[in-house]
Amino acid sequence: MTQPPPLFAPDTARGRLLAVAARLFREKGYAGTTVRDIAGALGILSGSLFHHFRSKEDILFAVMESVIAAMRRDLETALADAPSPHSRVRALIAVELAYLHGPASDATSVLFHDWRALSAERQAPLLQGRNAYFALWQDTLAQARAAGLTPVEPEILRQFLHGALAWTSYWYRPDGGLTLDDLTDRALALALGMNQPAG
Repeated sequence: MTQPPPLFAPDTARGRLLAVAARLFREKGYAGTTVRDIAGALGILSGSLFHHFRSKEDILFAVMESVIAAMRRDLETALADAPSPHSRVRALIAVELAYLHGPASDATSVLFHDWRALSAERQAPLLQGRNAYFALWQDTLAQARAAGLTPVEPEILRQFLHGALAWTSYWYRPDGGLTLDDLTDRALALALGMNQPAG
């Protein structure tokens, strides 16, 4: 799995704003980041942000909406290119790790950790995209179970894998001697067992 491209277009004002906001939300938390912080990091006046978004919550919503849509699109592509249940499970893991540790890592971290900062009304439209992404996981893991690759129920295995992969954001370092492909293979071994056939 190659790294996804930058999530937010760096050549547009909106893209730069969302990229900076995602970084600050990750570093300081959504509650700890002010509109003034975002504007200051961009070198503009706070009022200029409101040409693009009505509120800080709108910015958070846009960050999350973008990363959910991109992860779903890239996972659909990766699954379509995978020829077997084994390789499709690897695709699930590879895409998630690419977002956790690649160019979209700030936005992905915000999605995982600041979800509750959105009001229920703002969460609702995002849940459709998130549920569609989870459905791809569910279907793929069900195929793996049907193929005899795992005895674990798809819903339980999905929850275990999501938790374990998300936790890598706290300990994995790309300069630590383990590549992202290596990490993907380790996670796949945990998910399906060391002796499962490749292909």
